[in-house]
Amino acid sequence: MSHEDDAAHRLAALATYYRQHPVKGPAGHSYISSEPRATQTAPGLPWDTGTDDHITRSITEVVNHTRAINPDAEPVPVHVANVYEWCRANTAAADADQEQQREALIYRQGLEHAIRAGDHSVIRPHRCPSCGAPGLFWQRHLQAAMCVNRHCARRNHGRHQQYSLAELAYEHVATKNAKKSSAG
Repeated sequence: MSHEDDAAHRLAALATYYRQHPVKGPAGHSYISSEPRATQTAPGLPWDTGTDDHITRSITEVVNHTRAINPDAEPVPVHVANVYEWCRANTAAADADQEQQREALIYRQGLEHAIRAGDHSVIRPHRCPSCGAPGLFWQRHLQAAMCVNRHCARRNHGRHQQYSLAELAYEHVATKNAKKSSAG
């Protein structure tokens, strides 16, 4: 599998995992406390609705982006993992800016899928856009990646730089495109 297929692979893995591993009780996939709790009046849903909502939002965003560029796009594929291939195929005539936006969207969603699945290691290989230091860390409470390089923080009045996944995706795709244009 190529690096380009990461978002599709991660989306398919999320969709498959949360449908094949149903929730067994009211607390879902989390720790169940021994504390007394109210009697359940209705059975819990057999899947993680937060992940289901995440998948739906992701597909909707890709479809809306594709249709904004190409209103005559083909019908959306049935299998969720094919939505990124569908997007690329239906925006093949996009200009350079639209292509940059498309690839950043797909890359950002790949990061989101990994984080949703609990894989925060996808953030570590990125370099800080401000200082270029490797090893950003995901800060769950901030929903942002943070540069912990003290020299970078010193230049920023003692505050550590924070970056959204969209900013990391934009930088990643821009760097990749710059390398492509300088090589070719």
